Amino acid sequence: MRDSQLGIGVVGYGYWGPNLVRNFSVNPATRVVSVSDLSPGRLGAMKQLYPAVETTTRYEDLLKDGSIDAIAIATPVHTHYELAMAALRAGKHVLVEKPLAASAELVTRLIDEADRRGLTLMVDHTFLYTPAVQKIRELLLNRELGDIYYYDSTRASLGLFQKDVNVIWDLAVHDISIIHHILDEAPVAVSATGSCHVAGSPENMAHITLFFANACVAHVSVNWLSPVKVRQTFIGGSKKMIVYDDLEPTEKIKLYDKGITLDAPPEDAHQFRIGYRAGDMWAPHIAPTEALQTEVEHFVDCVRTGIQPISGGISALRVIEVLEAASRSIAAQGKPVLLKQPHPVRERARVTA
Repeated sequence: MRDSQLGIGVVGYGYWGPNLVRNFSVNPATRVVSVSDLSPGRLGAMKQLYPAVETTTRYEDLLKDGSIDAIAIATPVHTHYELAMAALRAGKHVLVEKPLAASAELVTRLIDEADRRGLTLMVDHTFLYTPAVQKIRELLLNRELGDIYYYDSTRASLGLFQKDVNVIWDLAVHDISIIHHILDEAPVAVSATGSCHVAGSPENMAHITLFFANACVAHVSVNWLSPVKVRQTFIGGSKKMIVYDDLEPTEKIKLYDKGITLDAPPEDAHQFRIGYRAGDMWAPHIAPTEALQTEVEHFVDCVRTGIQPISGGISALRVIEVLEAASRSIAAQGKPVLLKQPHPVRERARVTA
């Protein structure tokens, strides 16, 4: 690391690349060395904002640059695997825009390559680093909600239509990564249905159900054809319930002391009386910190210490296994598909980290 800073190369300066360059540029522990993109126009716009940063249309220039320690990839999904694998083989740490690769098999290859070379491999599951999701995870770990009954999310907007992935790989990936992060249990099966309303394009709306071994169930609804933007999640527990609205400017999380109570009359244990509890609402303070800023700091820390990232290769693999299973379920008109259970050794490594 030159001057104790981590040298960064960024490939892709389209939709998400500018955010990566901005956050790596303002982080005192990192220095953006070079940005690669196929469009000279985009590179020219970037050069006006960051005149000290080198530009190139050749990705190979980033791989050969000895002052670059890590590469951030923000390109179409179908290119992720080849670009990430080339970076790892060049001895670079890697941060890849979600999803990590187009299949679980390709993700596994990347994990093995990174492990073999002792390099950090991380996927940009940005929502895991938002103060709101971090607070929800804290509340669940502290058992504030009691037993979790359900996770119910709607994520909708008008566009952006993708060419190489459908709506679940674009939008549902967020909720699936959040579910894995905040819940103690992994889903055991998935059922999904989807619809395509634009000829020649993949599914633009879908409904996904994740089943768990316990009573918990998760529903995720995603839509590219919504008249309004919605980012709302309900999490219900035996003690309390959460409403999480990511579009709220301040009170993104509201914790409700509401629920039901079950009382069995002594003369007949098979008949329950359902009571309703309505208590106070509490909106915890959520810091305005940008999630990508926190994520960049975490990436640097993982590179320097060797710890496994929160959104490392194993996390990415679990998410993509669900996405693949959901895609198979859509093709089978909603037939449930069983999911692989987490690898115990690799999961223990992640928990330890």
